[in-house]
Amino acid sequence: MRTTKSADTSHKANSRRSGIRIMGQLMGLVRPLLPVMLLAVILGTAGYLCAIFLTILAGYGLMQILLNTAVGAIGSDLIISGASVLQMKIYSLMIALVVMAVMRGILHYGEQYCNHFIAFKLLAIIRHKVFATLRKLCPAKLEGRDKGNLISVITSDIELLEVFYAHTISPIVIAVLTSLVMILFLGRISPAAAILALAGYLTVGAAIPLYFGSRGAGKGMEFRNEFGDLNSFILDSLRGLDETIQYRQGEARRKAMEERSDRLGMVQKSLNRLEASQKSVTNLAILLFSFAMLFLMIALRQAGSVDLTGMLVGTIAMMGSFGPVTALASLSNNLNQTLASGERVLSILEEAPKVEEVTGASPSSFFGAGADQVWFSYEEEEILKDYSIQIPQGKVVGIHGASGSGKSTLLKLLMRFWDVQGGQMQISGRDVREINTADLREMESYVTQETVLFHDSIANNIAIGKTDASREEIMEAAKKASIHDFIMTLPKGYDTEVGELGDTLSGGEKQRIGIARAFLHDAPFLLLDEPTSNLDSLNEGIILKSLKEGKGDKTVLLVSHRKSSMNLADVVYEMDNGRVS
Repeated sequence: MRTTKSADTSHKANSRRSGIRIMGQLMGLVRPLLPVMLLAVILGTAGYLCAIFLTILAGYGLMQILLNTAVGAIGSDLIISGASVLQMKIYSLMIALVVMAVMRGILHYGEQYCNHFIAFKLLAIIRHKVFATLRKLCPAKLEGRDKGNLISVITSDIELLEVFYAHTISPIVIAVLTSLVMILFLGRISPAAAILALAGYLTVGAAIPLYFGSRGAGKGMEFRNEFGDLNSFILDSLRGLDETIQYRQGEARRKAMEERSDRLGMVQKSLNRLEASQKSVTNLAILLFSFAMLFLMIALRQAGSVDLTGMLVGTIAMMGSFGPVTALASLSNNLNQTLASGERVLSILEEAPKVEEVTGASPSSFFGAGADQVWFSYEEEEILKDYSIQIPQGKVVGIHGASGSGKSTLLKLLMRFWDVQGGQMQISGRDVREINTADLREMESYVTQETVLFHDSIANNIAIGKTDASREEIMEAAKKASIHDFIMTLPKGYDTEVGELGDTLSGGEKQRIGIARAFLHDAPFLLLDEPTSNLDSLNEGIILKSLKEGKGDKTVLLVSHRKSSMNLADVVYEMDNGRVS
């Protein structure tokens, strides 16, 4: 089987887009849920302010208690009055602290609920977008592509985006808004305190995360790629388990898996070291700015710019207000992998298909097919050269030739899996590029060399040809494919599970299920790609007999390298290196 160049490779070769650009594109997907995001920001900002002012109010209350006690001790005539005022203040303070504590919990819960609602809603939207894109890309862009990496993108990469949507977007806005409120609050105590707070918030919430984020960006992408490669290797190993045992390659595969696991582990250790370094630097910065505010307040107190209460409140406010920017700083610990996952997902969503689907054209009905001076190449490898053939309606046309001569390619071009570089592939006298893609698929049934069966019942595997088919229709198609009698011998009949990739069935049984699908689809044009290539003479005879008896008035294009398969054909063409004879 020929394959096109892997798009994964081309993606790796391309220069990485910046983290800001990735975040901007991911944030663009939030637009449908913007009201919920705004609610999350409001709740989160209010919650953090409750937490911050909880400590500020407690400190302020403590200072007032101390001051009132000192005033009450000046004279005995003020003691009773001072005690009464003090009790009222303590009572009011306790109520305010309890309210703020409860509101902090409620607001935080509301913020998290909104964020996770957005995250899981968007993950579902992104999955739908990715699957829709993959459907458009296949098969031209996906044939030969690393399936393990694709599985990694569809599963773990998209799942990692939950971190971005639930724990990145709103925390950034919340940190900015909360920091602005605190700068204004500290500015009322002293402009110098506001400037110091601004420097602290920018250092902890922006400078440190950006620095460590830039250092770990490459490692994040490397980790996601290594993870995808390991998935591919494990998937290949599981599929080739029989061959691995037969040729005693178990030890070699084990060592190769260990090497890949070790490489993945080394990248993970590098990311962990960066995370530990960032946490240390962040905590050090918070400590330094907290002490800087303390010393500044002491200096301002000595200069007479602030009173004792202002000195204490300013210091407490600075020390207790790093929560939002600390949460922002910790984002970059996982943000490197998240942005790498985002880039891999966005790369798929932005990838253009090689074959664009056609819609809006006039309807078509089938009355013959053909190729008119067709030229086609896979990358630099030329397959068909000035190739022409006519396939009359109602006839069985056989194409015989050696493997690699272009027979299978011809069928794929009729299905419009690829577009020709020259000439025309025609259905009913029209270029297939001018026929609605849905109409084209409706007119054609395609049986490939190796029938792919899904881990499901036989009935559901046949029903792929017509998803709303009744059990009677499925059984009728199976009878035409000469597989009904075999199915009825199974313990559960049509409800028997075929196993992964149909490994509980023989090659002939799988091929006949594939033919049953084609009969159930009931298209007027039947394309058969080497339907008997891997079968013995007995199974070949059974399949050819079922095709002859079940084809009815269908037009059949049968390609095979076996001469015996051509006995079914009304007319046979020989194909030699992309030319017909």
